[in-house]
Amino acid sequence: MNISEVMTRNVRSCSAGDHLDYAARLMWENDCGCVPVVDGDGHVTAMLTDRDICMAAYTQNQPLSQIPVESASSRGVFFARTGDSVETAERLMQMKQVRRIPIVDDDQHLVGILSLNDLARAQHSFGRKAHNGLSTDSIADTIAAIGEPRTRPTMTA
Repeated sequence: MNISEVMTRNVRSCSAGDHLDYAARLMWENDCGCVPVVDGDGHVTAMLTDRDICMAAYTQNQPLSQIPVESASSRGVFFARTGDSVETAERLMQMKQVRRIPIVDDDQHLVGILSLNDLARAQHSFGRKAHNGLSTDSIADTIAAIGEPRTRPTMTA
């Protein structure tokens, strides 16, 4: 099964120069927990999650309208292509411990996002048995890998 069969299309995005209030509004209005950050040519340069926004607000102690997206978004972005298999995407999500990955075309333009929710909905629509590599066990393995504890910096008050 290819990613293009299960990914979410018509994804909203923002640019590095936008402010976090704009990105938060996009997430609220589109009921999503992240937005890809794209450059002027539509290439994905970073990802911004709702958690990134919360942590930036906390650590920078400024209103969201004053915090640029580039100061809160991820630096290393991992993406897959529409023709990649779901198994490839799941392995990437597991290795990088991410819940969502942007999907790009052959020219590296944003065309969608693949999330854990997309995988679960696709599996549910096909039933409990594996369908071209997508199974409840593979989804459980992906969730477990993503949830594996990482070393985090100690916060001081």
